[in-house]
Amino acid sequence: MIFKKKILVFIIIYFTFFGFSFSKENYYDEAKEKFSQNHLDDSKFLFQKNIVFNPKDAKSYLYLAKIFNIEENEKEEEKNLNTTLLLDPKNEEAMYMLIKIKLKKSNYSEVQELKEKFVIICVKLCEKTKEINNILKNIEPKNDS
Repeated sequence: MIFKKKILVFIIIYFTFFGFSFSKENYYDEAKEKFSQNHLDDSKFLFQKNIVFNPKDAKSYLYLAKIFNIEENEKEEEKNLNTTLLLDPKNEEAMYMLIKIKLKKSNYSEVQELKEKFVIICVKLCEKTKEINNILKNIEPKNDS
């Protein structure tokens, strides 16, 4: 009798803590496929749905930022890039996209700070540092206070 109770308790605990992880949905691959087919509304919906089930999936936030970039919704793009970098601070693509937004806004101090981080983490996009430096030469430092 005691053995059966222990097994029952074990099963309840196991499915309480681990069982839900098996039932989690993952829409990332389907969303990425829709994005590659330029079905932006469908992919946006699927990335958002994936985030509901996998809120720490930085890649979904990055793709949402890309979609918002295409839609020219800079506020949402920046919000999703910041979330991507919060979850994955070494995501060089997200950091580069955020630098481009800050350059567009002529926010010299933030670009400088992001560029310093970018140089440290870059692996694939290191050549973009020259581009950033050239643009920075044309920006007057502004008082951000």
